[in-house]
Amino acid sequence: MTASSNQIFSQAQSNETLKVVEAFNALDTDAKLAWLYFVYEKMGKSITPAAPAAAEPELAPLLLGDYLKLSDDQQLAIMRDIVNCEDTDYSRAYGAIKENNQLLVWYAWAVAMGDTVVGMPDNYNSTDAINNLLSQIEGLDFEGQISVLRTIAGEMGYSDVKPVETQAQTGKTPSL
Repeated sequence: MTASSNQIFSQAQSNETLKVVEAFNALDTDAKLAWLYFVYEKMGKSITPAAPAAAEPELAPLLLGDYLKLSDDQQLAIMRDIVNCEDTDYSRAYGAIKENNQLLVWYAWAVAMGDTVVGMPDNYNSTDAINNLLSQIEGLDFEGQISVLRTIAGEMGYSDVKPVETQAQTGKTPSL
C-alpha cells in the first residue's frame, strides 16, 4: 500500500520550498483542501498558474467528468480520500496520473467550485496556519511555486506502483 507521495526525490528542492511542503503536510485534511482552494483563487495574481497546456485532461476522465456529476458530499469525500491517500477508485485514478495532470484536476475543481463542484462553506474562516502558508507560497518565485505545487499534488492520491530503485540504491547498473 503506497501513496504517490512515496517518491524518492521531492520536486521541492530548496530549503524554502521544502518548508512550505512540510507546513502543508502539517495541516489537517480540510485545511489542506481550503489552502488549495485559496491558492487557486489567487492564481494569475500573486501565484503563477501552472501551464494547462502541459497537462492532458483526457487522461483523467473519472476526475474531470464523472466526478462533476456526484453530490457535494460525495465530491468532498473524494477530495478528502485523495488528500489522505486512501485506496479508492478516485484516489487511484488521481495517483495514476503525473503531477501536471494532478494540478489540472485541482485547478478544474477550483474553477468549478460553487457550480459543479462542492464550494467552500459560507461560514468558513481561514486559520492562521492556512494564511501563513498562503503568504509563504506567494513569496516564492515562479519555479519555487511550481515546485511546491507539483510536490504537494504528487504526494496525494493512491498508487501501489513502487518507484524504481536507483543504481546508488542497488549497486547494479541497468542492462539492456
